[in-house]
Amino acid sequence: MPPVKWYSPLTSRSLHLSLPVPLRAHRVRPAHPRLDGSPRRRLMHWHPNPGATLNSQILAEASGCAESLGGSKDGRWKTSIIFYRAMARDGASAGAGGAPPQQLPDVPRELLGVALHERPGLYFSILRSHRLVLQADAAFPHVMEKLQSYKARVTLNFEGFQYQLGDFCLRIGKCVPNNSETLRGIMMEVEYYPLSSIEKSRAVMDDFFDIWKETLAKKSLPGHFIHVESNFSEYGLSDHYSFQHTAVQYATCLQQLMAAVRG
Repeated sequence: MPPVKWYSPLTSRSLHLSLPVPLRAHRVRPAHPRLDGSPRRRLMHWHPNPGATLNSQILAEASGCAESLGGSKDGRWKTSIIFYRAMARDGASAGAGGAPPQQLPDVPRELLGVALHERPGLYFSILRSHRLVLQADAAFPHVMEKLQSYKARVTLNFEGFQYQLGDFCLRIGKCVPNNSETLRGIMMEVEYYPLSSIEKSRAVMDDFFDIWKETLAKKSLPGHFIHVESNFSEYGLSDHYSFQHTAVQYATCLQQLMAAVRG
């Protein structure tokens, strides 16, 4: 394998190392969380080849690739996405002549709720039609239920194992409905601890993904992981990465997963 170019976040020098050394050569995970923002993350989803179907073997092979790169298993993770639908108020519950209830004007019809695994005290709401992402307390869903503004319709869980690879954390998991094992998708989340800047971390993220694709290609699986860039600026998010960025990425990833399954 030719040398892989790795970029140091502290200097302008680049490191030329071969696998699996580059992943192990980075500094170990910081003992304390970052205070200047959330580490940069990139989400990818599994795109099956035409005619291929999803199965748990793909998930197992992907996990095996993480270990072959020198990753050490570091527990489980779970992120949930909840689909909400706007509820009609009492005054609009019955239309003329028994017509269906009318939705109030200026109320978005749908809302996505995101509960991130590492931030159990927070809850993120995404209004895709308005390009808004809101951060609230974890009690926010109960408030909506009491106000009868939105009703939860479907809950999808992203869950699996996470692996530590030096300055990287790799999370590989499945997408399944709540209280079900029906496989709806496979995804991975790559976190790079030293940087919060999206642009400054782009090169090292691209290099990591190239290594990942090369490693996974040896398995001859019926598909591949792809990354669809979220348009953070549409949501008013800056280059400084935050948990709101992660919530938006999960919404984008979910949309792509559903399109891949339908296709």
